[in-house]
Amino acid sequence: MINNIIISGIQFDIVWEDKKANFKKLEYLISDISSDTDVIFLPEMFTTGFSMNSKKLAETMKGNSVSWMKNISRSLNKVIAGSLIIYDGEEYRNRFIWVDSGGEINFYDKKYLFTPGGEAKFYKNGEERKVFEYKGWRIFPSICYDLRFPEWLKNDINYDIIINVASWPQIRAKHWKTFLRSRAIENQSYFAGINRIGVDGRNITYSGDSSIYDFDGNLLAELGNIEGIVNAVFSKDKLMDYRKQFPFLKDKEK
Repeated sequence: MINNIIISGIQFDIVWEDKKANFKKLEYLISDISSDTDVIFLPEMFTTGFSMNSKKLAETMKGNSVSWMKNISRSLNKVIAGSLIIYDGEEYRNRFIWVDSGGEINFYDKKYLFTPGGEAKFYKNGEERKVFEYKGWRIFPSICYDLRFPEWLKNDINYDIIINVASWPQIRAKHWKTFLRSRAIENQSYFAGINRIGVDGRNITYSGDSSIYDFDGNLLAELGNIEGIVNAVFSKDKLMDYRKQFPFLKDKEK
């Protein structure tokens, strides 16, 4: 176990349904990632934007996008994670994929599909909460709309960090900022929310506001409406000391 880890989130204007252009843009942005970073997070559907064109854009887990993630992870010796459109042989999924530098892959399928935007018509939701372990840290992945459902994010499975990768629209930016802080406080966990910016192919505007909070709801880092990288250091000692001082999680209903 290591006491401190550094996480970095990349916020960028995703080129609509153009994987090659997004790979190129990300490779440029990733070149500015600190060598000390342990984990890199990318937004929801980072290769395509939040598209309902699942049949055209989906890949398998052996496709080019996962291979690209594996190459980046191996070359930088860092974990890289983000959401992709995946066909699993039966269904189309909005899938959070976690790739470590050794090529090991874990994934989580989005539970709460954004029905107002038609997502449930084109994708199958997941049913299983996941926790990824990394250097003694337990990391709980979530995707965009999951953020609205506190029972799904409930910390009754002993995690240390919540991650939400998103395509969260500007019109509800107030909700985004409120939910991130609230979920960090109620679950006594670090929380990183990584969003996108720009205007997508459906003329939806995204303001970014990628932000990182600590277990007490203190803002550690934020990025406004610009392309760039948001970074923070997480301390296991500080997290455990806080939970020991304020053992609220023990009183959660089982």
